[in-house]
Amino acid sequence: MNRDTTSQAFFEMKYEECEDPWSFAKSAYEQQRYEAILRAVGDRRYRRAFEPGCSIGVLSAKLAGICDSVEAVDISPTAVAQARERTKHLENVRTTCGALPTFIPQGTFDLIVFSEIGYYFTEEVLFAVALALANRICKSGVFLAAHWLGESPDHLLSGDRVHEILNQIPELVLRHGERHAGFRLDVWTRA
Repeated sequence: MNRDTTSQAFFEMKYEECEDPWSFAKSAYEQQRYEAILRAVGDRRYRRAFEPGCSIGVLSAKLAGICDSVEAVDISPTAVAQARERTKHLENVRTTCGALPTFIPQGTFDLIVFSEIGYYFTEEVLFAVALALANRICKSGVFLAAHWLGESPDHLLSGDRVHEILNQIPELVLRHGERHAGFRLDVWTRA
């Protein structure tokens, strides 16, 4: 049986089976990734951030400390409910159920955190999504991507391939790259 690992039903099943299927809240790997993301975006304050694929809102809550406004989106209604509960005390976080490429909040962003979701797209769709996102970044805005470098039967692309494709977006200029044990992190600015 072939399963569609990019569908809402697939992700909803994951969250119904386990409230934190990727251990975003507790694993040492995830904590290291969050710390690396926050270091990589620097000491500045961001006006408006977009975090597609926010899952249960762990990173969203951390981004709230450096952003005036965080738009967090996930495909799973169950994950969105958990993210809303986790961030209910944070007035600057808004969590919505939706999915790329069909849903991008209106307006521009000075920070987009594209983390752990790129491998769920085909190459063509990923390029189109990244291009659409790049066109929503304001001047001097930051596009950060972080992806696991392991292999999963659920992924359509490897983490490295995701970043290779993102690096082909003409509107983005690579400013910083890191490789950690298990994940890759790159930061681009709007050209």
